[in-house]
Amino acid sequence: MAIRYFAIVAGIVYLLVGLLGFVPDLKTPPTTAPPLAVDTGYGFLLGLFPVNVLHNLVHVALGIWGIAAFATLGAARFYARALAVIYAVLAVMGLIPGLDTTLGLIPIFGHDIWLHALTALIAAYFGWVAEPSGRPAPAPSPRRLS
Repeated sequence: MAIRYFAIVAGIVYLLVGLLGFVPDLKTPPTTAPPLAVDTGYGFLLGLFPVNVLHNLVHVALGIWGIAAFATLGAARFYARALAVIYAVLAVMGLIPGLDTTLGLIPIFGHDIWLHALTALIAAYFGWVAEPSGRPAPAPSPRRLS
């Protein structure tokens, strides 16, 4: 059940963050940030996290996917695994000049890097380690030689 709860909680959080990114009063202008080809809605959400309209739409889509993934254990586990891989790649990309703006489309630099890495770690736990009952997998018992 914990894996399904992860999917719905992550989905709700991503949906809300994506929607908040569309609220101009919650963003500060990008004065020293790299230029983007898609600068519509470009700014720092809560003064910390770089976003633009495409970034917000990606979060909304991931949020809807997470909410939908709550329906079954298999869907929730796949969502967690996909989120882990996607966000691990994004965290690394955020460290590389040029890729830190996904070639000028979506900003993924600054505070987004550590947030993406943390998201990847949490999602990886729910995707590969957590048991459906919410308990960690038992440690394998030592084998006896006969």
